[in-house]
Amino acid sequence: MHHKVLFMTGEKNIPGAVLALDNITKSYGPVQALKGVSFEVPEGSVFGILGPNGSGKTTLLSIILDVLKANKGDFLWFGHPGTKEQRQKIGSLLETPNFYHYLSAVNNLKITQSISGRGTSGDIDEVLKKVRLYERRNSRFSTFSLGMKQRLAIAAALLGNPRVLVFDEPTNGLDPVGIAEIRQLIIELKNSGHTIIMASHLLDEVEKVCSHAAILRTGELLTTGRVEEILVDDDVVELSAPDLNALAAVLRQLSDHVVTDGKLNTVQVTFPKGTAKLDEINSFCFKKGIALNHLTLKRKRLEARFFELTNN
Repeated sequence: MHHKVLFMTGEKNIPGAVLALDNITKSYGPVQALKGVSFEVPEGSVFGILGPNGSGKTTLLSIILDVLKANKGDFLWFGHPGTKEQRQKIGSLLETPNFYHYLSAVNNLKITQSISGRGTSGDIDEVLKKVRLYERRNSRFSTFSLGMKQRLAIAAALLGNPRVLVFDEPTNGLDPVGIAEIRQLIIELKNSGHTIIMASHLLDEVEKVCSHAAILRTGELLTTGRVEEILVDDDVVELSAPDLNALAAVLRQLSDHVVTDGKLNTVQVTFPKGTAKLDEINSFCFKKGIALNHLTLKRKRLEARFFELTNN
């Protein structure tokens, strides 16, 4: 479901939204990278911009950070058009900064701070503590793992204590340990009061760290909202009993979507989202003479829901 944002009639505050986009359109010659994208990012959220490669995620982030200009449409930060003062409230990581390999973490951040003008000398220790690099603050950048290098890049984005953090594919290229570290850090930053906007092509990432999301396909907004609402479609109940055929026959009185899996010795029944009540299903089966030995509620896999959205 699309949520059209209508607000561009002057400076208008939008309660609860740190960012609001209205009809953002961008073309590169004949190629339309973004096709009238509109959505809002609630304050305090971890907002994922989700889509496969080529869907327009990086272009969209570049526009809201004033790296690129949209051909059409507008956006508001904190209810107002972007200004230098508003930009100071936003920390960003579009690509890993060009840190000096022979300098320590502290000295690299001093250079970043000098160039950006963000924060004071005391901020460097604070951001290094936030990203758990304080104990390695005097180590050379060249000695850091890929995950540590990415955490230092996030530390650079945290200078000046911005209200909002914008990350483009923050776990891209990392090993499993580095991915877990960055995802945990994002959750910690959200819990400490930051709003985070992050582009990702990884469904698992959005499921684990994002509270809200917008799904893009070839520059078009497919849907936006809370993650559990847009990426979960149905209730799938998995059951088992000594007689699978009898169980399936009984369950067909409750739903038209009943599938028997002889290999797994289970029956799966699909109900509309939020309507499956396990206690009532168990009681119904018992009254029909079926003694269940397995009953659990599943959700349609994110992969299945995402495939539906991006391939229709």
